[in-house]
Amino acid sequence: MKAWQIVSDGGIDALKLADVAPSAPGPGEVRVRMKANSINFRDLGTIRDPVARKLPYPRIPNSDGAGEVIAVGAGVSAFKPGDRVASCFFQRWIDGPCSIEAMNSALGGAIDGVLAEEVNLNADGVVPLPAHFSYAEGATLPCAALTAWNAIVEVGRVKAGDTVLLLGTGGVSIFALQFAHMMGARTIITSSSEEKLARARALGASLTINYRQKPDWENAVLEATDGKGVDLTVEVGGAGTLPRTISTTRVAGTISLIGVLTGGQIDPATVMRKSIRLQGIYVGSRRMFLDMNRAIALHGLKPVIDKTFAFADARAAYHAMQAAGHFGKVVIEM
Repeated sequence: MKAWQIVSDGGIDALKLADVAPSAPGPGEVRVRMKANSINFRDLGTIRDPVARKLPYPRIPNSDGAGEVIAVGAGVSAFKPGDRVASCFFQRWIDGPCSIEAMNSALGGAIDGVLAEEVNLNADGVVPLPAHFSYAEGATLPCAALTAWNAIVEVGRVKAGDTVLLLGTGGVSIFALQFAHMMGARTIITSSSEEKLARARALGASLTINYRQKPDWENAVLEATDGKGVDLTVEVGGAGTLPRTISTTRVAGTISLIGVLTGGQIDPATVMRKSIRLQGIYVGSRRMFLDMNRAIALHGLKPVIDKTFAFADARAAYHAMQAAGHFGKVVIEM
């Protein structure tokens, strides 16, 4: 069996395709023949700097995969060989608030990930794929989609007529755009690419802002909301953009804080003065995943896949992610 492994701090090009001995699923586990993976910024960051994350070597990367169950361990009755499933980012977060135990079960970090031909996963750490999804589409769900769902539905509690601000056109932002549009919300999205903004409008974006053409894009957001600000911001930039999104979020509005893409500092007094709810988001639970998949099936939602790579070309997929030219998701097919 083949698996990609992080074997040093040498970055993308130091990834190694290795032979790994297969093993039967243990009690409470399922064995999955992986058909596809998708890449998140977190996966790229783990490969580029495994030392900061104190990863042991070797470590199989990636949290997001979809495949076919080929065997089940003792005590497993919810799944059988032939079932189509997606991995849960956290193998031990079933429901309720996040916990240390859940965080210590993150695929591709705390434990081995899914960039392998076959993997053993907890039976409570997989969910059935939506019936209308391919394996490649199913592989986009565990991190980016669920993070967006958590931000829009669980934390944001978005309802029809709300206004949602989205930054950029990566995987989380595009899923958030689709979910917010599905909920009947007005969406404002930023990018430096007119081509990407056109694609966002085709997905239902109400207003698009080119932040290269409008460096003070926060003023455009305030103008579009009559100076009041948006109800919810899905903040993927981090500290570098947070001062701006605080200014563009209405009094008593919500910011779902997800990303760490930009560095900087914030003044916490600005959050206090506007009574803003600033909530950190770290993916979501299995219960949220099941809720999300029901909504996806009901509405026939399809994820946006920008580029697809073969398993043998996984390094090229990470380089594409690093180049940051994608719109939606980057996928590796087995």
